[in-house]
Amino acid sequence: MRNYLCLALCLITGLLNAQTVDSVALRRVDSLIQVSREFVNKRNYDKALETNTLAEKLALEKLGQESAVYGSCCSNHGRILYLKRDYTGAEKWYLESIAIREKALGREHPDYAASLQNLARQYRVMGQYEKAEPLYLESNSIREKALGKDHPDYATSLNGLAGFYMSMGNFEKAELLFLKVMASQPKEHPSYASSLQYLAVLYDNLGNYEKAEPLHLEALAISEKIPWDASSKPLSMFNLATNYFNLGQYEKAEPLHIEALAMLKNDTRGYYLAGLNELATLYFETGNYEKAEPFYIEENSIIKKISGVEGFPYASSLRNLANLYTAMGNYQKADPLYLDSTLLIRHLAEKAVRHLSERELGNYLNQFSKSQDEALSFVKLSASKKATAACFDNSLFYKGFLLQTAGQIKRMSLSNPAAAENFNLLKSYERRLANHYAQPIADRDSAGIATLESKADYLEKDLARTVAGFGQALQQVKWQEVQSALKPNEAAVEFVSYRFYHKKQTGSTLYAALVLLPGEDSPKFIPLFEEKQLTALLKTEGNPQPAFYNDLYANDKKGEQLYDLIWKPIAAALPQETTIYCSPSGLLHRLNLGAISTPDGKTLAEKNRLSMLGSTRQLVIPFVSTTKQSATAQLYGGIQYDGTPTIAANTLAKPEDLAARRGPDITQNDSTLRGENWSYLRWTEVEISAAANVMKNKGITPILKKGTEATEESFKALGEGSPSPRILHVATHGFFFPDPKESKSSEGQAIGEKTFKVSDNPMIRSGLVLAGGNHAWKTGKPLQPGLEDGILTAYEISQMNLANTELVVLSACETGLGDLVGNEGVYGLQRAFKIAGARYLIMSLWQVPDFQTQVFMTAFYKHWLERRMTVPEAFRATQAELRVKYSGEAFKWAGFVLVE
Repeated sequence: MRNYLCLALCLITGLLNAQTVDSVALRRVDSLIQVSREFVNKRNYDKALETNTLAEKLALEKLGQESAVYGSCCSNHGRILYLKRDYTGAEKWYLESIAIREKALGREHPDYAASLQNLARQYRVMGQYEKAEPLYLESNSIREKALGKDHPDYATSLNGLAGFYMSMGNFEKAELLFLKVMASQPKEHPSYASSLQYLAVLYDNLGNYEKAEPLHLEALAISEKIPWDASSKPLSMFNLATNYFNLGQYEKAEPLHIEALAMLKNDTRGYYLAGLNELATLYFETGNYEKAEPFYIEENSIIKKISGVEGFPYASSLRNLANLYTAMGNYQKADPLYLDSTLLIRHLAEKAVRHLSERELGNYLNQFSKSQDEALSFVKLSASKKATAACFDNSLFYKGFLLQTAGQIKRMSLSNPAAAENFNLLKSYERRLANHYAQPIADRDSAGIATLESKADYLEKDLARTVAGFGQALQQVKWQEVQSALKPNEAAVEFVSYRFYHKKQTGSTLYAALVLLPGEDSPKFIPLFEEKQLTALLKTEGNPQPAFYNDLYANDKKGEQLYDLIWKPIAAALPQETTIYCSPSGLLHRLNLGAISTPDGKTLAEKNRLSMLGSTRQLVIPFVSTTKQSATAQLYGGIQYDGTPTIAANTLAKPEDLAARRGPDITQNDSTLRGENWSYLRWTEVEISAAANVMKNKGITPILKKGTEATEESFKALGEGSPSPRILHVATHGFFFPDPKESKSSEGQAIGEKTFKVSDNPMIRSGLVLAGGNHAWKTGKPLQPGLEDGILTAYEISQMNLANTELVVLSACETGLGDLVGNEGVYGLQRAFKIAGARYLIMSLWQVPDFQTQVFMTAFYKHWLERRMTVPEAFRATQAELRVKYSGEAFKWAGFVLVE
């Protein structure tokens, strides 16, 4: 214990800021803090907080608010709230502790370093890596100078930083730090054992199981001789068992799991539950389903008893059982489990969007996506009507609510100061409720939960009443409501792509259509194709682009293959001449479905009136403009991508305003992206000039942003202080990088470095290049400090207010919008503009020749503005017109798609 040593140091240096020290009070405060920590060890956080509050009052009364002892009380208070997952409250107390200790002890004192470390750990857990890292580094530096490199506290600090880098995926830095700790500490010290164990787990994560095995064995041997805590031995056994499982040595893994479970029977920290899951998974993966069943059932029962049936742990346990029964062929037992788990996950995610950060919401998206994969796999195997209906609801929720509406809720709520204040208060209530629900049932404050629920419900209703579109944005839609919105001879098709599970993940990505018709008792599940079949058709194999796309959409063998893969199975389920509302998924975003040739020589658009939607949820929740439509258009083209002083001068905002809305910077941009230049697109200036002439004739005022004026600042100024333009036309380069989890080359890249290439968020890996963008692309820095960098990410676009914009036209090059891979498809930019509030979006799937682009855009604007067609009607008329004009040359007309 270091409390008396710390106290002595404070007395000697006079840092308690008191002439006379009440030694009785000091001992009493210290005693209360120790009792509080004992309650923490027993997970009785309410008692711990109650006891610590007594210590705080005594310290304030006898020693003062600026005393180091009161700083210790604040630090302990923060730790208790951190363990209760009240991160907002914990942050406040940690910051107060830091301020007090800085003033009372100085910035070079180990206790000040300890407070920094505590706050760093919290930020790490919250995923705020950019805040955590500097605190870790400063804390380590202080401890190294004050205590020396061999001191156990310095070793603990290094372990914390190593764990931080490990959680970021920066395994190289983590490995070096773990090795550094092990080299500085004796083998019998807990810091050595802890580093040893973490290093072994790190090697397991990297797939280097042979290198990890001896480390696990050494950690287990140390835990048997000198256990560093009560659970050190069983945890070492679990880790070694997992290593053996990964090595395929199941006969070695099983007895270790069983022995460790027996040792943890009375565990209260969740290790026993984790052990149950590990052993059940071992049996499941090895096909011993009957052995796995009782352990999964026990896991489910304990979670239900301790945590209740409202959280993710319970949903996960239901999924485990559902997957088990599916593998056993017992679909009758699996069916209700999938339904219950997906319904619970939807409910949790729906609540979570009100308070989660972008990173946290991304984790929810991943969880939901995996759950949908498993449910769709079950539908394919079982043909369950109930599960099919649930999957349709899941698709409405995932594509229509989570991917599009979540960001709109935030944008709407910040529309005025009063709404923003209420929305932030609602977020606070919802986060506190989430923390309460995460506690064991026995530890929950029922009265406090009821009060918070009442306050949150009132605020949500108030926002729905006062903020246009807020209530609709939150509305959840079921398949029956979509069906009710369909007229006779109409159909809704939700395309889905999913990783197929059959006993385990197979590695195959399958596609299916969930087809909904009026009068049917449920949606239909229609299996389509495996992704690699479509991928093979989309390979150019060195052919020139014009020839490739002409063949792909022609009425010949390749065109027939495309039709057979995607549409033939659906056509059999649809009446003739049906109006079809389609929501694509995966690689289907790369295709113009309406341009696909049918066996009779027509296109799908000619045989069926196709409307492409982000989600068929839009049939129930139509677009509602929240402002009066303006008569302006803003057009970008002929952009100067090389940096010049003129670009730096063409800013429309003050540096302090830019800082408030700037998205993720690229100062840590990945080196593999540097050295590329975006070339000038001279025909884009002609394109926007021709479009502007049509607009002028119809009373729309065009604002052209060309050359050095096409800055990121000018783009982000749209919708600020005045309604956004009715039309936004952008002719430039685009970019998109595939999911780093799908690319082996991204191993070891730090997630927290915010690079375009390795970010978890597809909204950061997708974007547009504006004036001066080449400088930032190569150097990672803007032309001048305080300016935007010219690299406009989809994430930044999603933070804008384009609620007044009826149409966005993205005439970007194919490297940004055509060659997209992964479940998000073009959802980077598409989703961004939808979140920002735009109604219609026209995008190009490849770089249509400049002349034909001009012809297309001019014809479209004439159909829309001069002939007063709706946007969808004008788009279909334009494509039909150009198909006749360029018969057999799909490359010149089929590259444009409209998303409603």
